[in-house]
Amino acid sequence: MNLKSLSGADPLAHDETRRQLLEAAGGVFAEVGFRNATVREICRRAGANVAAVNYHFGDKETLYAEVLRHSQQRAFEKYPPLMGVPADAPPEEKLRAFVRSFLLRIFDDGSITWFGKMMSREMVEPTGALDALVAERLQPMADLLRGLVAEILDCSPDDEKVRLSCFSVVSQCVFYHHCRTMITRLFPEQRLDASVVEQLAGHIARFSLAAMKHLPDLKTPRSKPVLAARRRR
Repeated sequence: MNLKSLSGADPLAHDETRRQLLEAAGGVFAEVGFRNATVREICRRAGANVAAVNYHFGDKETLYAEVLRHSQQRAFEKYPPLMGVPADAPPEEKLRAFVRSFLLRIFDDGSITWFGKMMSREMVEPTGALDALVAERLQPMADLLRGLVAEILDCSPDDEKVRLSCFSVVSQCVFYHHCRTMITRLFPEQRLDASVVEQLAGHIARFSLAAMKHLPDLKTPRSKPVLAARRRR
């Protein structure tokens, strides 16, 4: 039995309805989050029957997971992690490409922004879809960055300073996404769009590399200045 006999619709129309549901759901989930999104509103935007979500995806939870997976796939296809930098390029060059790719995904003004907005909500109100996304995409990304930083620091990827340095690099990138509203109020002249990606990527890379060059050995405790001064008296 083919799809047409099951659904009463042409397979091409079936695929188009599914695509429209994904597109509509991406906008709704990005705007109001998973919990506040309604199947009725998604179907209204998609121009589909209210039963279409159940037919094509089973339930809202499955639709949400598919939208998250679909949007991140589109984002990483358009802006791959290393942006085509050769495999034999220096790790410093790869780090800058990694940061540039990250910022391009943040500042893209198309539907790719859904992924960033949905992930921002996942950080605060995680859903069951997050575990699968971490395993499929985010863990490999974290491992890639950790490998680059370990190579730059010339130490094991398991070294604590590698993990902390990775946190710092990513934190600088997401700052421009999470704090965009505040930044534009404090600094109205600061543009936050694709036109400033090269400038910001260069700054974050240079700042991070300069800091990593001067990282102390975390296993070697430093003497407190006050105690050292007392010893000299």
